Amino acid sequence: MLQFLTSPRTARNVRGLLGTVAAAVRSVIAPAALVEQLADKEPATAPDPAGLYEASEIPAVETIEAAAREYERAVDQARRADRGKRAAKKVLDRLPSGIYGTWRVFRTPSSRQTPDLAEITATYKRLGLGPVPMKACAPSLKVEAVEQPALVVA
Repeated sequence: MLQFLTSPRTARNVRGLLGTVAAAVRSVIAPAALVEQLADKEPATAPDPAGLYEASEIPAVETIEAAAREYERAVDQARRADRGKRAAKKVLDRLPSGIYGTWRVFRTPSSRQTPDLAEITATYKRLGLGPVPMKACAPSLKVEAVEQPALVVA
């Protein structure tokens, strides 16, 4: 029981809960300051990756607009598909393997592997190597429609 209370997951949950409580208290004490704080923040942007179009290679604005519309539509469609997949998986994950009506439910071993971060962290700690080095994931591509088209891009 004591192990459960001192696990890293519990510590993260407590920190998250404390952050939520702090924001709630600030919203009661000074709600306008919290709203201003949140409104002032611009969405974070990442630097452009290598291998972009040269100025002479940039496609026509109509082509870019069509690609952005299609990308936004596909992202929304994928998001809806992911929600449907999660809802269906919630039911199917709890079933034992077998045949149900015209569907066979079974599990296969995964060929993917992932580093065991708990074991790596324990090894780093045991050897006194400091925190485990981490690297950021690739930035996510986002698109959004704007009210006024830009005359000059970039």
